[in-house]
Amino acid sequence: MEGMVMPLKTLFLNPPSFENFDGGASSRWPATREIESYWYPVWLAYPAGMLEGSRLLDAPPHHVSADETIKIAKDYEFLVLFTSTVGWTGDQRLAEAIKAANPSIQIAFVGPPVTTDPDRALNECAALDFICRREFDYSIVEFANGKPLNEILGISYKKEGKVIHNPDRPQVEDLDAMPWATKIYKRDMDVTRYNVPFLLHPYIALYSTRGCPAQCTFCLWPQTLSGHAWRKRSSDDVAAELKWAKENFPEVKEFFFDDDTFNIQKQRTIELCSKLKPLGLTWSCTSRVTTDRETLKAMKDAGCRLLIVGFESGDPQILKNIKKGATVERARAFARDCHDLGLTIHGDFILGLPGETRESIANTIRFAKSLDVETIQVSIAHAYPGTEFYEYAKSNGFIVNTAAMSDEGGHQMAHIEYPGLPTDYVLEMVHRFYDEYYFRPKAAARVIWKAIVNRDVPRLYAEAKSFLKLRAQRNKMVKAARNQQAEPQAQASAGA
Repeated sequence: MEGMVMPLKTLFLNPPSFENFDGGASSRWPATREIESYWYPVWLAYPAGMLEGSRLLDAPPHHVSADETIKIAKDYEFLVLFTSTVGWTGDQRLAEAIKAANPSIQIAFVGPPVTTDPDRALNECAALDFICRREFDYSIVEFANGKPLNEILGISYKKEGKVIHNPDRPQVEDLDAMPWATKIYKRDMDVTRYNVPFLLHPYIALYSTRGCPAQCTFCLWPQTLSGHAWRKRSSDDVAAELKWAKENFPEVKEFFFDDDTFNIQKQRTIELCSKLKPLGLTWSCTSRVTTDRETLKAMKDAGCRLLIVGFESGDPQILKNIKKGATVERARAFARDCHDLGLTIHGDFILGLPGETRESIANTIRFAKSLDVETIQVSIAHAYPGTEFYEYAKSNGFIVNTAAMSDEGGHQMAHIEYPGLPTDYVLEMVHRFYDEYYFRPKAAARVIWKAIVNRDVPRLYAEAKSFLKLRAQRNKMVKAARNQQAEPQAQASAGA
């Protein structure tokens, strides 16, 4: 319309990085997975939905290269890049290349690394015009609409060589006022590019809440991005979005609530389930083991298929050390309830958490096999800056090499070493964990049968091939590390 001032033409970017890298805006645990998989960049979808003429470019799943990204960015006035600790160096170089190709473009970084150390980010990357700390939706929109930097809450920038930190921005409280992420997926993304091995394909992810009141010491987003204050959308707004998404994505087989903690409040969960049930959807979500049977039954009756559950460890002391707020006994009861109700569980476990020993790793492997959940993911403990776990590991001298959080392909590497627990042993135990779990006849047969029932045999074959290739590469790395350790000992013995 005549007289209207258009916002800056804005490109929201989940950047290209390592091949098949799932990080930045899409993942709480940024890494290249054992099996190629991608989560949705939900965080970027909200401000993208508030700015006319914007585009959300999710480079990794769409296999858009750095060169292609630089070319695309030439047509934009403002770039918003969601960075990660693992991808920081590459993201910085990409921003500098984009600025060189389009000198007038304004560039802002968002995400945990710039929240935890804004001074470093602004001093290291000359291409940055400003960074946003924590939730960034309205800070970005205000800048794109012409608000001066010195009036925007929650940002940091440089002025005359000095870093300026504006006051913090209050967290977003009215989540119903936010646009629907699924409308941005429809506008900008190919949903068939998103694959998570244990979810039906294709799937769509969205949030019904923000924040997590749990105090897990290792968890990145509640400590650096979304916060611990739990805020919820109305059940009517969530149901309306899913109704729209079902109608507009007929190819989608499953909807996934990627909330930090979807079902932490019983009353709200049961209310939401009553709104979802008439829609006839298949959906899945995150869950804590503290969820009771009544809530689980309401979820199952409303179409819930699968729960992603962070069991983390089978060792009681480690659960206390990480402030998990759950016990081994409660986890067992939860798993029994899910099995009885027909709810599938994908269990997440972490090796290398505070207090880890060879014995506790063995306890966790035994615990996982006793739960006998459908699928598992075993991660290496990463102490991300900004987390309580990072401060613990740093103050005790357990971080052996911050640059070794990933290998040259972005895969997770052990970078924390406790007395008597070498990093190569932890890496070896990750693969032993998988081997002991999946090479049981019952577990192997279950995976194959599900692939046949869901007509996903080609997908299973590709995933198994990728996993075995990475497994072989990591086994070579473990052997090489041990050979390096053995050489000085051998030389010392020879000289004695």
